[in-house]
Amino acid sequence: MNHLAHARRVFDIELAALRQVRAQLDAQFNRAVDLIVETLKRRGKVIVVGVGKSGIMGRKIAATLTSTGSTSVVLDSVDALHGDLGIVSDGDVVLALSYSGESDELLNLLPALKRFTVKLIAITGSPRSTLARHSDVVLNVRVPKEACPFNLAPTASTTAMLVMGDALAMAVLQARGFSKSDFAKFHPAGAIGRTMLLRVSDIMRTGERNPVASQTLTVKEALLVMTRAKAGCVSVVNARGKLVGVFTDGDFR
Repeated sequence: MNHLAHARRVFDIELAALRQVRAQLDAQFNRAVDLIVETLKRRGKVIVVGVGKSGIMGRKIAATLTSTGSTSVVLDSVDALHGDLGIVSDGDVVLALSYSGESDELLNLLPALKRFTVKLIAITGSPRSTLARHSDVVLNVRVPKEACPFNLAPTASTTAMLVMGDALAMAVLQARGFSKSDFAKFHPAGAIGRTMLLRVSDIMRTGERNPVASQTLTVKEALLVMTRAKAGCVSVVNARGKLVGVFTDGDFR
């Protein structure tokens, strides 16, 4: 059975959904970016809340924000009412995700959040929902339909949420002057971080780990020195101990 037609249909539906969400962008997006930037300037943080698939998208958005220098944490909307509200501080900004804007778990959390001096940004597909009415900023991610053949499983809507989150994170990144070198600091184990931050001195061999062989040794003897150090080459020195070259196992082969 060929499933390519179904795959292309999903792509077409989700691409169309993104085009619509892009067209829906307005001044509310600018307000959201400004709120986040101002919050971070005050040493506040972005608190992301969501339920179900929206919560999963929220965790990805929080991770993107954090990895690009914008302090962000995820707050479970149920656990929040049982002590986890301790991560919320006055001056934070809350990013709440709910496509319907009527998720009970999220709405139950709103009164508790209102006891703090926080701003609320909603990412929702229902600009007239309860969540939207209680928010300072509303980002509309309404899509024409889901990619699910029954129009039920969150697909196009969660993609729209994720892309809106990416757009927020990238706009905040630029507004804060976040640089490539800043990115490297947060990703020391990644390719960019290793390329930009890692020094030769951090990985070079020294002492016993740096095998040294006299230029008078035979190739066999030099290979033994190399093998004992578990290295791929030896530093070759003259009678005065001055480096005169290197000898690698590749040279011998």
